[in-house]
Amino acid sequence: MGRYLARRLGQAVVALFGVMTLIFFVQRLTGDPTYLLVPETATQADIEAMRASLGLDRPLIVQYGTFLVDMARLDFGRSYIQNIPVIDIIASRLPYTLQLAGGALLVAFCIGVPLGVWMAVRRGHAEAKGFMGLVLAAQSMPTFWSGILMIMVFAVWNHWLPPSGAGGWRNLVMPSVALGLLSMATFARVARTSVLEELSKDYVRSARARGVTTGRLVRRHLLRNASIPVISIAAMEISQLLAGAVIVETVFAWPGLGLLTVQSIISRDFLVVQGVVLLGAFVTIALNFVADLLYSLVDPRIRLGGAS
Repeated sequence: MGRYLARRLGQAVVALFGVMTLIFFVQRLTGDPTYLLVPETATQADIEAMRASLGLDRPLIVQYGTFLVDMARLDFGRSYIQNIPVIDIIASRLPYTLQLAGGALLVAFCIGVPLGVWMAVRRGHAEAKGFMGLVLAAQSMPTFWSGILMIMVFAVWNHWLPPSGAGGWRNLVMPSVALGLLSMATFARVARTSVLEELSKDYVRSARARGVTTGRLVRRHLLRNASIPVISIAAMEISQLLAGAVIVETVFAWPGLGLLTVQSIISRDFLVVQGVVLLGAFVTIALNFVADLLYSLVDPRIRLGGAS
């Protein structure tokens, strides 16, 4: 177990280092931000002074080393526009994105997985086929379009929910559903496929021959054996939720990291964009590491194979 964890942790560290390196050099390819920070009447001496204050006059390898040291200290620099630490800006917006992602994950997992298991158990029945059509429709609908439809139906036409902004739980309902709808459909399809695969195996036929009921069979055997694909897709879907938050937060004017990213891109506040991207990369790598741990708990064969 220890060798397996050390191997996975080493892979996570290498991946994070690669992402940081890529972000650093891509940011440098976008151009010199100095000209965005000085007035149009600035002289060349003013420009050079600003460049020196930002550390952009030093050799690239020195800038890269400083960048890695700053990242190790969680120092993302200061916003070019607001002139406050980027970490403070992200910290003020992060709780809103966590609320939204949590609500969306609740919708996706608590509806998608039971629905997928039910459709697998009821395969061939008309109601299961009908729900499968709805799942495919939900997976095909763009997030921004479902969000706009919800605003029209529940806010504009019926005045049941507020159309935008943050506040109480009512403000969170539509953004959570809009963000979680696509992941819900993905969970449902993966759970259905995984359970159908388990239903075709010999141990299921043997259990049925012994008179084991469908409900007990699902609870005692199928859910555990079919959970690995669901765990795998869960790590990716949570990352997708964070990425999809950019669109949903913009549609619903939700003051999270997604809306912050859009605003920072428009104002060319590159350090804020860099900080949000690095945070997203860290969360994605951490989620995949946690998924690897869950694999080893659900199926020890994976742990033993990874340690060999």
